[in-house]
Amino acid sequence: MELINQHTKKLMEDCKVKAREAGLKFDKETLEYIVTNRDLLELSPKIMIPTLYDYWVHDVYVLQEKGKYEIFPHNPYETVINTRPAISFYNDNNPDWLNVMIFYHVIGHIDFFQNNKFYRGTWKDDFTGKALADKRLMAKMRIDHGRWVDYLIEFSRGIDNLVGFHNELANSDEERVSTESKKVDFYFDVFLQNIKKVSMTQYLKEMERYNETLKKFPDVGETLFFSNVIKEHPEFDSLFEKHVKDPKTTKQDLVQYLDEHSEFLNKDKNKWMKLVMDVVRDTSLYFQPQLRDHIMNEGWASYWHDKLFMQDEAMKTHEIDFSIVNSKVMSIPFVGLNPYAIGWRLWMHIEEQQNKGKYSYEYQKITDAKERKAYDKKVGGGKELIFRLREDLNDFMFVNSFIDQEFMDKHNLFVVGQRINMRKGVMEYYIRSKKAEDYKKMMVNKMYHPPHIKVNSSKAKEGELYLDHIFEDKPLYKQFIPMTMMGLEYLWGNTIKLETSEIDQKEMQRLQREAQEILYSTGMLDIDEFLSKQKMKYRRVLYTMKDKDLSKEYIDEEAKKDQYVFRW
Repeated sequence: MELINQHTKKLMEDCKVKAREAGLKFDKETLEYIVTNRDLLELSPKIMIPTLYDYWVHDVYVLQEKGKYEIFPHNPYETVINTRPAISFYNDNNPDWLNVMIFYHVIGHIDFFQNNKFYRGTWKDDFTGKALADKRLMAKMRIDHGRWVDYLIEFSRGIDNLVGFHNELANSDEERVSTESKKVDFYFDVFLQNIKKVSMTQYLKEMERYNETLKKFPDVGETLFFSNVIKEHPEFDSLFEKHVKDPKTTKQDLVQYLDEHSEFLNKDKNKWMKLVMDVVRDTSLYFQPQLRDHIMNEGWASYWHDKLFMQDEAMKTHEIDFSIVNSKVMSIPFVGLNPYAIGWRLWMHIEEQQNKGKYSYEYQKITDAKERKAYDKKVGGGKELIFRLREDLNDFMFVNSFIDQEFMDKHNLFVVGQRINMRKGVMEYYIRSKKAEDYKKMMVNKMYHPPHIKVNSSKAKEGELYLDHIFEDKPLYKQFIPMTMMGLEYLWGNTIKLETSEIDQKEMQRLQREAQEILYSTGMLDIDEFLSKQKMKYRRVLYTMKDKDLSKEYIDEEAKKDQYVFRW
């Protein structure tokens, strides 16, 4: 691995100038490295962070990837990581025109990293520098504690998807949030809902009153609003002060809770373990925004490499080469989801709709298809809108807000179903739906969505750690439960209980019978469509881990009648 040569670096600097002229904003300094295929294979398990801590699983991944590469040779065009300065990696055999195209794509990523608000927790620190310090810390601990360091990493990585990403975002903004703004949050989120428990009608009336006061008195609106609140609720001020001072108002994720409350970890001889857990947690927090912004991020970078490279001198005489490379990146597959293709097209769709004035009530009232197609008020503002959205949204909001039927029809998008055809003895793909709502649902189901698990101290008996899975119609992966619970038991040093929801055996047998009946009568069955139409019945289940022994029992009233008890 080595830095790019001066000739190629000049190409990158020229691309930066043109990108800034187009409106992109990013730090002046960047680092670009040439890497071999061997380098890429070794960096990939570390998510392209060269200084990330060592872990034996990384070596296993390297061996797997080497085996895959021998059968299916492949070369990624680029990889860029969100550090200070931003670092990107390139193949050693790229021609100049291809490098220019890739540089525009990389600059699009860097602009997104450094301006999207979901990344603000990463703006201050150089993660590669921090990762190097963590790597040295891990190396020293391995000398002192041997293989126990790897056990700690494994146990911590079992729950590193439960880190409080959104809480950390809120904490990173806490210093710049005024007391008045905190008071507003407390009044509407805590005081009205949890303390006074007002109706939805009353809540909306208060929200309307607040907005009207700010409109009439922009400078002193909040002060006037809260003076009236105190007249009606004299206890409000004292409750707010108590809320601000109470450390319990700061939410903790599971790793933080273990760090603070585990008697085992807080013994003098075990406190070193907390440092290992903190390294794993910090690493997970660093990658959390990238897990949530894949479609927006790749689409934004693709939008800019397409727009800027088409205007660049390097494009001349390479139009066909560019078309071939670009089509591989931007094509929409019949089966599966290409985030580059969908993200790029959606950014362009938003810009076009705004320029024509289609994000207006007037346009939404039109029902005639021809009239809607011809509608163009030439209001402009499309570029300003996409820059603003680039700052404020993540994938979930982006997809739910802007994929509409026009976008679906324009690009001939559809949801593909997969069904068993017993008569032909094959698995078939077919077009299940062309509706925007179904397409959005399909995309949302593919997005990163970690489970919501909180510590429930009220249900825990003395010494236990009771975890409550707030169920969102997404059961936990059963195969991960035993080892994760075992790791938690070690970190907690006592009994671990996990309450969750699962489909019980009777329900599963019922679904299997119905599926067999459909296959028998029609010869075809789409499993996903079949399950989506079922009114799933879930039962609350309690897993208990004690002394490396995991037991499972149903705990809801209906299940108790059946007296199902399982042991692992």
